[in-house]
Amino acid sequence: MGNVMKIFSGSANYPMAQEIAAHLDMTVSNAEVRKFSDGEIFVEIKENVRGTDSYIVQPTCTPVNDHLMELVIMADALRRASARRITAVMPYYGYARQDRKVAPRVPISAKVVAEMLMAVGVRRVLCMDLHAGQIQGFFNIPVDHLYAAPVLINYIQESFNDVIMVSPDAGGVERTRAFAKRVKCGLAIIDKRRDRPNECEALNVIGDVKGKVAIMMDDMVDTAGTLCSGAGTLLRHGAKEVHACCSHPVLSGPAVERISKSEIKSLVVTNSIPLQRASQECEKIKVLSVSSLLAEAIHRIHNDDSVSSLFV
Repeated sequence: MGNVMKIFSGSANYPMAQEIAAHLDMTVSNAEVRKFSDGEIFVEIKENVRGTDSYIVQPTCTPVNDHLMELVIMADALRRASARRITAVMPYYGYARQDRKVAPRVPISAKVVAEMLMAVGVRRVLCMDLHAGQIQGFFNIPVDHLYAAPVLINYIQESFNDVIMVSPDAGGVERTRAFAKRVKCGLAIIDKRRDRPNECEALNVIGDVKGKVAIMMDDMVDTAGTLCSGAGTLLRHGAKEVHACCSHPVLSGPAVERISKSEIKSLVVTNSIPLQRASQECEKIKVLSVSSLLAEAIHRIHNDDSVSSLFV
C-alpha cells in the first residue's frame, strides 16, 4: 500500500479524531471497539492496514484504565495486521502525575505506561503538555511533545488587556514564565501548601497583581481546588478579576461545582479531553480546539518533515 496514512480512534475522544482527519482531508478509519459482558475490551480493525502509517488518537482520560487498554489493544491489533508504523496520538497522557518516587514503595506509573506502549508495537508517541517533561525519557522511541500555548496565547491576546500571568504553584513557574514572555506581561506566583493529594491551601502571592487581570496558567485542572483558592487569594491582593487557562480539563469530583461557585470569571481549556455533561453546562468553561495543531504534527511526521517549529 506504499506510504499510506490512516487515522484510527478509540472511544476516548472520537470527535477530536474526526476533526484531525478533516484537517488532513481524510476520514477516520474503520475499527470496532466493544466490550464483552464482563467488561473485557475487544478491538477489530475493519480494513486493510498492511504497510500503512497508522495513528491512534486516544487520550487516556477518564475512565483512564479502559481508555489505556483500548489504546494498547488497538496498537497490538495494528501490529499483528502488519501496519508499517504505529503512532500513539495522546493529547492527554494519563498517569503522568506519577512520574517519580515521592515515598517509599510506590510505583512510577508513567514509566509503566511507556513500557506497555512500546511492548505492543507503538513506535512513536505524539503528546501534548505532559505534566512532567521527563516522561519523554521513559520511552526508547521518538516522542513529539507539543504545547497548546499557541492556541491559548492567541485567545489571551485577543480577549484581555492589562494582564499578568500567574503560576498557581512553584512547579508551574517555568510554564507560566514562557506564557508571560509571549504575551509580554508580568509574572506572579501563588505560594501554596498542599497537605494531602487533591487538597491545598493558598497562602500568599509573589508579585504585584494589583489592578491587573490575573490569568492563572496550569497544565491540567483536576478537582480545581488550586485554582479556586488561588482566585480568592489574588482578589484579596488587589487583582481586578481572575481567569484561568489549562490544557487538560480533567475536572473530576467537585471541580465543576467549585468553579461555578468560585470567583473565577472564566476557565479556558482545550479539547484534549472531552468535557462531561456537567462541564458542558458550566457557563464559565470555554473550550478551544487543538485539533489543527495535532493534525499539522501528524502531517509532518508522516512526511518526515520537521516538527520542531510547532514546539513553542
